[in-house]
Amino acid sequence: MPVILIDDAADPRLADYRDLTDVALRRVLEPAGGLYIAESAKVIARAHAAGHRARSFLVQEKWLPDVVDLAGEAPVFVVSDEVAEQVTGYAVHRGALAAMHRPAAPAVAEVVAGARLVLVLEDIVDHTNVGAAFRAAAGLGADAVLVSERCADPLYRRSVRVSMGTVFQVPWTRLPAWPEAGPLLRDAGLHLAALALAEGAVPLDEFAAARPDRVALLMGTEGDGLTRRALAAADTVVTIPMAGGVDSLNVAAAAAVSLWALR
Repeated sequence: MPVILIDDAADPRLADYRDLTDVALRRVLEPAGGLYIAESAKVIARAHAAGHRARSFLVQEKWLPDVVDLAGEAPVFVVSDEVAEQVTGYAVHRGALAAMHRPAAPAVAEVVAGARLVLVLEDIVDHTNVGAAFRAAAGLGADAVLVSERCADPLYRRSVRVSMGTVFQVPWTRLPAWPEAGPLLRDAGLHLAALALAEGAVPLDEFAAARPDRVALLMGTEGDGLTRRALAAADTVVTIPMAGGVDSLNVAAAAAVSLWALR
């Protein structure tokens, strides 16, 4: 484990960690660079347990013991609190950061093979909601998660943190566009259940009482919900019965309720 002390925030060896709070920049840089950032020893340990490889670590000296067993041959850059904040753009107080090699995305057929309950996230742009949905999927028994091409990155730092590292636990991959995705899921034997506010939608409890053996649960973006193409691809439109003049739940909460009902 090479331990390297760095006292200059402009050091090019810290490039992977620069401007972590700039979401637009990271959305381009991380996938293109084949990396993602894991934050905190617990999250890094879960990534490590899932077989992901670190290419470097960024820690303050007090967090160095947390990564000793995780680093392997990856360099560990030790910096002061001030340098860490100058590089990342925020006060790093959750412990170690690791730049991880991004694994290759598996094929959809591989991810859903044998799955009885699959969560599909279409165009959800909030990384917190994506992370919370993954945590619900892991905790409530979903066998896999599929995300649309325009969905926020599950491996973005905030998504990983909110998921408590469960993005490394639940098999997932990206779906192609609906003209291809619908037949792909149906050919895999999945019944497509779309969560939406629609006239004639089946209440969730009724759908759960006679649920098909294998279900893909489609959740749409914040605000607008599922696209017309997703709804057109669905076998059944399902809704969560609400009370108190409230018409819907936050998408991550709706995913949790629906997964619990269909577990």
